[in-house]
Amino acid sequence: MNKLITQFRIAVAGLALLAGCSTVPSTNVHQPMTARPQPLPDGHAANGAIYQAGSARLALFEDRRARNIGDTLTILIQENTNASKKSASNASRTGKASASVPTIFGLPGKSIQGTALDASSSNTFSGKGDSASNNLFTGTITVTVIEVLANGNLLVSGEKQVAIDQGSEFIRFSGVVNPTNITGSNTVASTNVADARIEYKGSGYIDEAQTMGWLARFFLSVLPF
Repeated sequence: MNKLITQFRIAVAGLALLAGCSTVPSTNVHQPMTARPQPLPDGHAANGAIYQAGSARLALFEDRRARNIGDTLTILIQENTNASKKSASNASRTGKASASVPTIFGLPGKSIQGTALDASSSNTFSGKGDSASNNLFTGTITVTVIEVLANGNLLVSGEKQVAIDQGSEFIRFSGVVNPTNITGSNTVASTNVADARIEYKGSGYIDEAQTMGWLARFFLSVLPF
């Protein structure tokens, strides 16, 4: 009995350890979620002026917009989607059949002769369905350029973590940005980002209280009623 209790305590401690290690929720955004800028090559040619073209990060008369790996870009999240669906169907079918046995003298089975048979069937089906979905997500997040594609588009990805008391909130974003959509203030709307992946997740005891346990999910998926 004592050995069984000891094994049970070890199992509970292992589960608690695993739960403590999985505080950061998983993500589907492009990885990595940050990138360091590429180092400048050594040995720049001196131009003999204050402005050195070889060591300048940006051209002299260009806006400060994200264009290289490691540059930051502010995403204006403006997601507002509305969807609705309604369907209805009706079907009916009716059938009727009748038969009678004539009276013929000289044949056996006189007890069933002259009997009339009637049969009818009816089938009716009616179905209706309604579905509606409304989603609203607004905010800002600054991401990092992690790759410059061959056509000049920028693959960006980033994360924002906010710790509030005993819980944490994670806002993640990734997608492909066309540099022509970047404004002079180095911002772009999320509606102009291709292959956008937006996540808003949380961790902590409040989030855990709203999550169904794995055993309950198992029975929910296998029970037929």
